[in-house]
Amino acid sequence: MNGRYPRPVPEPVDLAALGDRVGLPDEQARTDAQAALDRLAKPPGSLGRLEELAVWLAGCQGRCPTRPLERVRVVVVAGDHGITAAGVSAYPAAVTPAMVRTASVGGAAVNVLAEVVGATVRVVDLAVDDDLAGLPPDVGAVKVRRGSGRLDREDALTRAEAELAFAVGVALAAEEVDSGADLLVLGDLGIGNTTPAAVLTALLTRSDVVEVVGRGTGIDDLAWMRKAAAVRDAARRGRPLISDRIALLAAVAGADIAAMAGFLVEAAARRTPVVLDGVVVTAAALIAQRVAYRAPRWWVAGHRSPEPAQAKALERLALSPVLDLGMRLGEGTGALMAVPALRAAALLMTRMAALDDVVPG
Repeated sequence: MNGRYPRPVPEPVDLAALGDRVGLPDEQARTDAQAALDRLAKPPGSLGRLEELAVWLAGCQGRCPTRPLERVRVVVVAGDHGITAAGVSAYPAAVTPAMVRTASVGGAAVNVLAEVVGATVRVVDLAVDDDLAGLPPDVGAVKVRRGSGRLDREDALTRAEAELAFAVGVALAAEEVDSGADLLVLGDLGIGNTTPAAVLTALLTRSDVVEVVGRGTGIDDLAWMRKAAAVRDAARRGRPLISDRIALLAAVAGADIAAMAGFLVEAAARRTPVVLDGVVVTAAALIAQRVAYRAPRWWVAGHRSPEPAQAKALERLALSPVLDLGMRLGEGTGALMAVPALRAAALLMTRMAALDDVVPG
């Protein structure tokens, strides 16, 4: 590897065994929650999506009534992508380390919005093309490498790096659950990362390139054409590897996306709900679904991104976004905006009066 990993290096994950650990949310708790909601002082179903979220949380928590969400944790996974050299982004790669520094000291949008909704933020550097000197050691404690290969011409990672990055994601999720997180929010940070996200989405949803290539950071028409060409060429390289999830991540993803995929599967295996953010996280979720087909039952889509690949990915995952605010920043920001709705849903069964108590007899 051409990076560093100061922690004890995790062993490669047995994907089949990990997938087998993922069960389904508690169906009895879901049934009880729906019945409890129907007894509240309101017409059945009148709180719409909040009631759906309350039932989902009951299943994830395995209890009715649901517990309040007391420790919401945002994990922002950062990495650089060699494909930025193809001119697919409106910003240079140097923006990634600058934004990691900003988020690490509390000055990014994710920090502001996390404070608003009562969440805490953890930023982890999987593959930023910078040593990030001066930042707290835990930011780079799981770094796999600096940057990635240019995926339209070469593999983004070696297979060993892809295995390590996936295992790092598993370890990160385990750490968060073990430290008491009751709701996880997964976000991304990295210039150029919507390009590998589009490649994975095109391949795993069997979509045409033009259906999944968006404007990312706000690119013009010429940059969009360069991005579409890069996605086309990378998809051609990745298509023979679809049945081998690690090989696919190595060829056309990156250490950050590989880690997010591992994170999502482990969170599901640990029976901990996750709020997905935008197009990059949902692309990782497509890989995670391939590892554990039950895993999407433990996730909720926080928001709808303007990026077309996200809509394709969410359709495949059978997830419907909670909000549509036109947000496309990443970092977990859109997902964070769904947290107040989830907090409200968690309180319905314990704070609202029953209809029989309001209208006796």
